[in-house]
Amino acid sequence: MGGGEIRLHVIFRGRVQGVSFRAYAKSFADSCGVKGWVKNLADGSVEAVFDGPAESVYRVIELCRTGNPFARVSSLTTEEIERSSELKCFSIE
Repeated sequence: MGGGEIRLHVIFRGRVQGVSFRAYAKSFADSCGVKGWVKNLADGSVEAVFDGPAESVYRVIELCRTGNPFARVSSLTTEEIERSSELKCFSIE
């Protein structure tokens, strides 16, 4: 977890829909200066892309994993992806 900019694609699984997960994710991202988006998937998981300073991105992922008192993240997968386009904010899709 070093410096530099990073963009991570993340899938959160567990009790992550119907518990304000996306709103919490946006709040965490906004407070850490991270850009990207978050959305629900049909299988009950939540997909997100987080973009910004690596330390901030990893902080937001950890907050999403543990900081929502209503959610229970049972697992997550992350994949670094190419920063091919500029993201201007963090949005809920």
